[in-house]
Formats: sequence, structure tokens, C-alpha cells
Amino acid sequence: KVRKARLLISKVDPWSVLKMSFLLSVALGIMLVVCAVTLWSMMDLTGIFDRVNDLAQQVLGADGPGGSFRLEEMVTVGQIASFATIIAVVNVVLLTVLSMLAAVLYNLSASLVGGIGLTLTDD
Repeated sequence: KVRKARLLISKVDPWSVLKMSFLLSVALGIMLVVCAVTLWSMMDLTGIFDRVNDLAQQVLGADGPGGSFRLEEMVTVGQIASFATIIAVVNVVLLTVLSMLAAVLYNLSASLVGGIGLTLTDD
């Protein structure tokens, strides 16, 4: 026989939301930096930058500014890693603050309407 339990989520602890969102956003930031560096390395290994440089020489001309155009010299892997790190830090701060704000707003709205109802069953 299946047992059912009806529960209400009437309050969310903002401190636990803050800790969990901080840890998850740090993990997301690390993944962002690793993915950016990996993508840059894969593009370099597959020769995409050489193709872009050849295309720039064809479009701009070999004796004009296209002759000295080198994409990998303009944007290095270090710049990509530092830019991805800056974006990751901003994301950590924003996601942590927004999730904390969402928990506080949920608590305020749950005090008015009672919260979210859940039905749990035992299989």
C-alpha cells in the first residue's frame, strides 16, 4: 500500500541557501575557466587560428594590414583565462546575492500564502 504525506515548504533558511549557492557558483566558475582554456587549446590544436589568419590575409590583402594579422598574438590563452576568471568571480558574487535575495523573497511570500505544497509517496 502506498503511503502519502502532504508537506508545506513554509520557510527556507537564507544562511543555508547562501552557503549552497556560493559553493555551486564557485564550482560553476571553475568549470567556466577550465572550459574557456580547453576550448582555446582545442581551437589552437585543430588549426582554426591558422584558417582565420589565412582568411584575414585574403580579405585584407597580403601587403596591407592582413599580412601581419595573427589572431593568437592579439588574444592569448592567458588573456582568455584571466577574462574567464573575472567573469567567474562576477558570477559567483551575483549568483550568491541573487539566490540569497530569492530565499528572503520566498520567505516573505510564503508567510502570506503559506508556502509550496508537496506530496511525498512511499513506493
